[in-house]
Amino acid sequence: MTEMKFAIAGESRNATHLDVDAGRHRVVVDEPIELGGNKSAPNPFEYILAGYAGCLNAVGHIVAREMGITLHKLSIEMSGTLNSNRFLGRSFEERAGFQGIEVDLQVYSDSDSEVLARWLEVVETRCPIYDNLVNPTPVKLNVYKLESVYY
Repeated sequence: MTEMKFAIAGESRNATHLDVDAGRHRVVVDEPIELGGNKSAPNPFEYILAGYAGCLNAVGHIVAREMGITLHKLSIEMSGTLNSNRFLGRSFEERAGFQGIEVDLQVYSDSDSEVLARWLEVVETRCPIYDNLVNPTPVKLNVYKLESVYY
């Protein structure tokens, strides 16, 4: 397997609520109350962090198996900070995205710290979401005007 394509389709229910079909799953995206949402689901930023954590988990276990490391337990805590002024249109001085993301991996293993440090280096180089976060990824946005809207 060399190339995999992932796709989603979403439909806006209101200014903050989006229903998304992701494969065989329905995902809801909402905003926190302070941004006008109902906090009925994770916000887009939390989904980025959750996706990154999920990728680290999967790649972490693959690499551990390849390196002969037993992971008794892996816990992942992650946070990201952003300044909302840009996406709210209040200022254009700062970037719109995360200013930084901090990841804490708590690994319960019989392996020593040196082995786990090497494990982390390999995980970092092989995690696709990490790659997307730290390297520019070409993104092409298109808009299509529909003539009629039926509700």
